[in-house]
Amino acid sequence: MKLARFISKGRPLQGHLQDGMLVDHAGEAHHPDQVQWQLPVQPGKVIALALNFAEHADEFGLKRPAEPALFWKPNTTLLPHKGTVIYPQGAKFMHFECELAVIVGRNMRRIKAKDAMDYVGGYTIANDLVVRDYVTNLFRPPIRGKGWDTFGPLGPYYVTADEIPDPHHATMRAYVNNQLRQEATTQGMIFSIPEVLEFISRFMTLEQNDVILTGTPRGISQVQPGDVMRMEIEGLGALENAIEWETDKAEPLIGEEGDRSLVL
Repeated sequence: MKLARFISKGRPLQGHLQDGMLVDHAGEAHHPDQVQWQLPVQPGKVIALALNFAEHADEFGLKRPAEPALFWKPNTTLLPHKGTVIYPQGAKFMHFECELAVIVGRNMRRIKAKDAMDYVGGYTIANDLVVRDYVTNLFRPPIRGKGWDTFGPLGPYYVTADEIPDPHHATMRAYVNNQLRQEATTQGMIFSIPEVLEFISRFMTLEQNDVILTGTPRGISQVQPGDVMRMEIEGLGALENAIEWETDKAEPLIGEEGDRSLVL
């Protein structure tokens, strides 16, 4: 089932997609183009993987990680479908990253990989945006590059796990202004979803509605203010967000020092 959270006529509602319409708990149908989308879930935390696709690591000549390379995605980055991404003043190279996002269905701790999929509630699409010129030091978590407000679009739906029997064989596509920029499948993951969940839950409790971003494949490219990004993953729909400039009153942030070849 494709679940959604949205506002219609000022009312916050939850519903499911049926025959192209969003049907709420009272059975009333709402056209998707006439609602204000909200995040599919309100996660307690969002954890992301760096370089989890072999082709993405190879693309930049970086060593493939020996274990899942994790970083935090601040909750203030989160943005729903159709929300507007803000391009920071001073940024020179910002790019999208189309990613499969796993939604934790129930609390998990010290879970083995063989049992981990029983704890997955469902999936959604993520766009793990990054300003590449702010990622300059691998000893420093990429918070400045990936942690800006609006840099974590998520949605549009919470697609329950029963609808996606094999999340490791889903086609991923990214479009900018309707031009295809990225195409691959989730089969390219270095660490599978069960492996990642076992790794994280060994030292951290994953709670219901927490979100795990599983990495992006080869093919990222630059985006600019005025662009419209559309991330698609087979079975999950399409996540669409436009980009606009940060207010011109914001002080430009310049970050060119160090090795700009490092991309997470």
